Amino acid sequence: MMRTYKFRIYISKSIQETIEEHLNICRYLYNYLLEQKTKNPKLNKGDTQKLITEHKKENPELKKVHSKALQMVNNKLWGNLKALGKLKQNGHKVGKLRFKSSKNHYKTIEYNQSGFKIKDNKLYLSKIGEISIKLHRKIKGEIKGVIIKKELTNKWFAFFQVEEEPKPLPKTNKVVGIDLGIDGYTIDSDGNKFENPKFIDETLDKIKKVQKNLSRKVRGSNNYKKTKLKLIKVYDKLNNQKNDFLHKLSRYYINNYDKIVLEDLNIKSMVENKKGQKTLNRHILDGSWKKFINLLLYKAEGAGREVILINPAYTSKKCFNCGCVVSSLRLSDRIFFCPNCGWKIDRDYNASLNILKSGLGESVVPAEGRPLLRVIPYIKVISGQVSPMNQEALPEGRGLRKPKGFRSTPSVREG
Repeated sequence: MMRTYKFRIYISKSIQETIEEHLNICRYLYNYLLEQKTKNPKLNKGDTQKLITEHKKENPELKKVHSKALQMVNNKLWGNLKALGKLKQNGHKVGKLRFKSSKNHYKTIEYNQSGFKIKDNKLYLSKIGEISIKLHRKIKGEIKGVIIKKELTNKWFAFFQVEEEPKPLPKTNKVVGIDLGIDGYTIDSDGNKFENPKFIDETLDKIKKVQKNLSRKVRGSNNYKKTKLKLIKVYDKLNNQKNDFLHKLSRYYINNYDKIVLEDLNIKSMVENKKGQKTLNRHILDGSWKKFINLLLYKAEGAGREVILINPAYTSKKCFNCGCVVSSLRLSDRIFFCPNCGWKIDRDYNASLNILKSGLGESVVPAEGRPLLRVIPYIKVISGQVSPMNQEALPEGRGLRKPKGFRSTPSVREG
C-alpha cells in the first residue's frame, strides 16, 4: 500500500531561487502541453509525452529540470483532464481546463522513481542540490517519489510517497457503531462520548479581527500581504489542530476494533437543508466528518480492519429497542423517548446502537450498568491518554445477540 510522509525542509536562498525557477519552467510546460491538446483534441497521453522530448530541442531551458519532473508535469495535466471529465459525467457544470496564469497557480515539483535520495538528514534533488530536512519519524518502506511544495505560510515541505507492506493489527474481536455529532464528536455503541474540540469557536474572534484589518489595507500593498499572511497562519494553525485530533481519534478506533460502522453522510445536503442556521452549519463544516471517515478507511486498509458505511436514514429517530420511528423527534431533543415501548436513552447513543445493528445485520445488546455515557475530553485524545473500557469482547465478526427474553430497563444516558 502507498503511504505519504510529510516533512518540513529548510532551504537556502539560492536553492529557493532554483526551485522557483524549476516551478516556473514546469508551469510553462504545463501550459504548452495544454495548448497543444486544445489545438488537437485527438492527442493522447503518449503523444504529449513525446512533445516534451521534441520541445526540449526548441527550448533548451527545459533541460534545467530533471526529466522525471518534466514527465510528472504531463501526468498532472492528464490527471486534471480526467478529474474534469468525471465532474462532467456526474452532472456538474464545468468549463475547459484553465491555463496556469501565474506562479501561484503551480506550486509543486515532483520526482518519480529517480532523481532524489536521503542521507544524514539531507535531501538531494537532481539539478537542484542539497536540502536540510527534519526527519521527525522513520520512513518505513521503499520511497517511490517525492513532491516539493511551498505552502501558503511560506514554509517548504517534502512529501514522500512510500510503498509499505501492510501490517495487520492483532484481532480484538470487537465491533463498534459510531454516531458523529456536534456536542460529542463521536458517540459510540460502547458508551463513549468523545468531546468535540470545536477549535473554530476558539479561533473565530481572531479570524474576524484579522479579516477586518485586511479589508482596510490597500490590495497588493506590503501591509496587505503581511496581514493576509497572518490570516493564512491563523487558518493553518486551526487546520493543524483539527488534523491532529482527527488522526489520533481515528487511530484509537482502528487500534481497538475489528469492525467500525458509520453513516455515509452527505455533508453538502446537510448544510443546504439547514439554511439560516449559521452556527450549526459552521460546526458541521468544521467537524470534517468526511475527513475522519476517510482517515478510518485509509488506516483500516493497512491494519486489517473493516469500515462499514450505512445509509443514515432514520438512525436517530428509530427506537433501538422496538424499531418504532419517532417522527416528532426534534434536533433539540437530546434524550430519545419511545412512546411505544418506553425506551429512554441518550439520543446519540441510541443512534450509535442503530448504526451498529444496521452494519452488522443483527441485534446487539446495549451496554447496561453504566447510567451515563463516558465523556472523554478532547485533550485526552490529543495527549494519547484514552484507553478502552474493560468489557467482554464480542465474538469475531459478530455483534452480541439480544438474549432470549431480554427486556431493557429504561435508563437515561446523558452527555
